[in-house]
Amino acid sequence: MTSALMPTYARQPVAFSHGEGVWLFDTEGRRYLDTTAGIAVCGLGHANPVVAEAIADQARTLVHTSNLYQIPLQEALADALRDASGMDLCFFGNSGAEANEAAIKLARMYGHKRKNIDVPTIIVMENSFHGRTLATLTATGNKKIQEGFEPLVQGFVRVPYDDIAAIEKVAAENPNIVAILVEPIQGESGVRMAKNGFGYLEQLRAVCDKHDWLLMLDEIQTGNGRTGKYFAYQHTSIMPDVVTTAKGLGNGFPIGACMVRGKADDLFGPGNHGTTYGGTPLGCRAALTTIRELQKGPIENARVMGERIKAGFLKNLGDLGVTVEGAGLMMGVVLPRPCTELVARARDAGVLLIVSAENRIRLLPPLIINAEEADLLVEKISALVRTFLAEGAAA
Repeated sequence: MTSALMPTYARQPVAFSHGEGVWLFDTEGRRYLDTTAGIAVCGLGHANPVVAEAIADQARTLVHTSNLYQIPLQEALADALRDASGMDLCFFGNSGAEANEAAIKLARMYGHKRKNIDVPTIIVMENSFHGRTLATLTATGNKKIQEGFEPLVQGFVRVPYDDIAAIEKVAAENPNIVAILVEPIQGESGVRMAKNGFGYLEQLRAVCDKHDWLLMLDEIQTGNGRTGKYFAYQHTSIMPDVVTTAKGLGNGFPIGACMVRGKADDLFGPGNHGTTYGGTPLGCRAALTTIRELQKGPIENARVMGERIKAGFLKNLGDLGVTVEGAGLMMGVVLPRPCTELVARARDAGVLLIVSAENRIRLLPPLIINAEEADLLVEKISALVRTFLAEGAAA
């Protein structure tokens, strides 16, 4: 009998029964070093006992109430995120795409309410990824995943990532711009950083201030400790107007957040936005527990282990033209030729990894990885890459 699932994923031939920290175990008992963390989701590792107990305890107490009523755990989670981010107010949804939808609606309302613009337009980047709803799909800079879903949503204009001159050109030509939506590090396209690192965000802040635009940061993937700070913009002195996050916020429990400050604070009022499952007691308990556990050491560990892993790859593979981009435990190992076949080879060697943009190994291990596991990750992947590149040279 064929599967009843829609074939929306090209799934690999492996299924997992359980996990422990940075390790996943398949249904046949084989162990894998997970360098993906569920695509930057399980920052505290698989089956984290503190988060598991919090979810179980809350499920025995209260899973869901409507947002028509006060939800004390939602208030507590908003306070924790405000403390962690420096932002003012939070809206909770179910995913990163939903958080980005909220940001897009905020930008449009800002254009209508504050700037009297009929067609508020957001600057987005080439090679970006913001989600798969119609609006976030349009904002995403990937024609392949947009194909077949036209007509796309109006109100976006695209520029190259890390190109301030292109943004200023758009500003001169289009009076409808109200915001910039950008990832501090591009994730889906293989972990790409601007040439001057997080200084790019400072440049974007200056541009937005100059033109009275909102600076909206998509920290779905870079947030929650992934880069060695709670949020990536905290590597700088700037503050955004809107921040979205999800993925690692609940360590696997689905929850997303859209946060605002300053001139974005009072754009939404009752009836302007909502969601049935956003900010449930269960989701908020999972996220609140995750934040507290992240702040006990895994964020700093991400910085330290990230530096260790990067140094290891450069030592082992630098002579082969391999480079490393990223920050903390969000890294792209860039090979001189396409390497998608490494996914299957790594899996056979007991390592789970992602290859993006054909020649970039995208590393997103749990933030609790220790030195021994980090060295093993470098050793195993380096051996695979050396063999792979040698085969290409001999061909």
